[in-house]
Amino acid sequence: MPEGDAVYRAGARLRAALDGRVLTRSDFRVPRHATADLTGRAVLTTLSRGKHLLTRVEGSLTVHTHLRMEGRWRVIPTGRRPPPGDLVRLILANEQWQAIGVRLGMVDLVRTDDEARLVGHLGPDLLGPDWDPEEAVRRLRAAPDRTIGEALLDQRNLAGIGTVYRAETLFLRGIWPWRKTGEVDDLEGLVSLAQRLLAANKGHAGTVTTGDRRPANQTWVYGRAGRPCRRCGTRISRAEMGRQPQERLILWCAGCQPR
Repeated sequence: MPEGDAVYRAGARLRAALDGRVLTRSDFRVPRHATADLTGRAVLTTLSRGKHLLTRVEGSLTVHTHLRMEGRWRVIPTGRRPPPGDLVRLILANEQWQAIGVRLGMVDLVRTDDEARLVGHLGPDLLGPDWDPEEAVRRLRAAPDRTIGEALLDQRNLAGIGTVYRAETLFLRGIWPWRKTGEVDDLEGLVSLAQRLLAANKGHAGTVTTGDRRPANQTWVYGRAGRPCRRCGTRISRAEMGRQPQERLILWCAGCQPR
């Protein structure tokens, strides 16, 4: 699933292509909004909120999209056909560019005043203007018996972390993923590190947490199950964490992240 930095970049691409331009085409390929037509309305802006995107349009309307597991936004010149095989769920086009939403997990059209109904539950956005580390820590501390691995992935605590940044952040802080949140000594340092990692990657594709951009060297534990830890040589462990159907992949080093 694309994480906060990838969604942030998608929002930037949509702003560059759509902001201030009048739509010449809107094509909602979801049953609920199949008859909706935004043609003739100017796009005001697109905001990223955690893993959500909010494209605001004239007339106090907002197009809400979520990439979920496989979604992405393509921006190509108007008139060019999208690659064959793409499962297109939404097209927003102007005279110059068309933004094509492929395999989007969620597509909604709501009144802008109703955005809170879709994203109001989210915690502080690690890459947003509302980022508030104290509020993020307060939310994490509200459930001290919950594992820190589950708490970090809960978007109601802080918005934007996915399985990659969860694994990398916990490794770098030396925290076993199943440690109770109330037993983590420095939650402030933990959320600060997570924010810095996402911010460091928001301007380029790919996740680099080691400082080494070579493809095989970008991460400490994520994607390295069964391989030796870069620090201590212990084989990287892999498991599923959380309750069905919300189980997610977790990776860690038993040597650097002791129980």
